[in-house]
Amino acid sequence: MIHPHTELKFINEQIGFGIFATEPIPAGTITWALDSLDMVFTPTQIESFDLDIKKTLDIYCYIANTGNWVYCWDISKYMNHSFNSSCLTTAYDFELAIRDIQKGEQLTCDYGYLNIQEPFDCLPEKNTLNRLRVMPNDLLDFYPIWDKQLESVFPFILKQNQPLLKYLSAHTQHQIVAINAHKKKMDSILNCFYRTEQGGVTPEKQTI
Repeated sequence: MIHPHTELKFINEQIGFGIFATEPIPAGTITWALDSLDMVFTPTQIESFDLDIKKTLDIYCYIANTGNWVYCWDISKYMNHSFNSSCLTTAYDFELAIRDIQKGEQLTCDYGYLNIQEPFDCLPEKNTLNRLRVMPNDLLDFYPIWDKQLESVFPFILKQNQPLLKYLSAHTQHQIVAINAHKKKMDSILNCFYRTEQGGVTPEKQTI
């Protein structure tokens, strides 16, 4: 489920739609959380669908570390990619704002941690790492950087208004408390990586 202070807006013909903040969203806010309405499909189920359904799932699903495909039921599926993303996923099935997001600003994530199986090109965008394409192993290459970004805002989770906190399991909420009490280390975003010797299922992503 996406944060309630967001809306879907059309950007242009090339990009399509995007998600924009309707109110300021401070750093450390949970911007998305996996909930019980989100649909999860095994690779076998994906292969059983007809071509038109597969094409839709190719565009709007991400691949979890289990190899299952996750299809978000709400506007979350329209989250666009940016190499300078305002949000990052965590190892706990939720995403965090890694900086303050202003009213009217687009919420973005980095598709490099979505377990894509084939590279895809993105629109030109200045970024500190000079990345031009999203690659299947981006998570392996950039997790130390993303971990540092997450660690910098994790202490704010308990200080911000969190309308999505109720969608996290009790176990996850306890872990957040323990991490912020310095009783536990934050699990690395690397835990989101889908490890497979067979290459997994190949999602085809649009250029965005």
